[in-house]
Amino acid sequence: MNDTLVYDEADASVVLIRPTDAREARETEREYALIRARTAVDFCLTAVVVEDWNRDLSPWPAPAVFGSEAFGGRAAETLARVLAICKDPAKTYLVGGYSLAGLFALWAAGQTDRFAGVAAASPSVWFPGFTEYLRESGVRANRVCLSLGDKEAKTRNPVMATVADRIRETRDILTERGVACTLEWNAGGHFREPDLRTANAFARVMNGISAEPVSLFQSNEDN
Repeated sequence: MNDTLVYDEADASVVLIRPTDAREARETEREYALIRARTAVDFCLTAVVVEDWNRDLSPWPAPAVFGSEAFGGRAAETLARVLAICKDPAKTYLVGGYSLAGLFALWAAGQTDRFAGVAAASPSVWFPGFTEYLRESGVRANRVCLSLGDKEAKTRNPVMATVADRIRETRDILTERGVACTLEWNAGGHFREPDLRTANAFARVMNGISAEPVSLFQSNEDN
């Protein structure tokens, strides 16, 4: 499945690009409403649906970290689909997502300057080699919102248990490079309220870019 779902504001100058899979795509309309409630900025939300989550959103091949499914490393193909949408120079494009899609968003912003901001909710920054990539390449966006659940690192998986350290490292790398980067901590583990966390991240980026006040957040930022 390689569909694109669009939730539109008439003549919106801000376009949110949200990679997702078929399961998450069913929640896109709810996520649109959650974002809409958190910002006064007019925007269009475009969900880019991928066929295979681990294959299509991973920036390079990597062995399985959980289960038996390895990472296929075909994010470049997904980015090509995304950039085909981002053609209007008069519009501001933001990219974001949850979990591996959040990682994809950070990686994509290091590959192109097309994105003004990144909303990375609970991104998979534990992905092998990713912080090394980020330290070398950085991101070409001006503003990034990171978030993580405060229990996400409490796992027996030794790779995924590094996620809290890696997201702090990600924040520090971006801040040192002059990116306006916030880190928001949420209550709970990885699977708690992904649509709300993603909506908060997108709204925070939009509100920062537009100089609108951040509203309706419950955050203990920078713990």
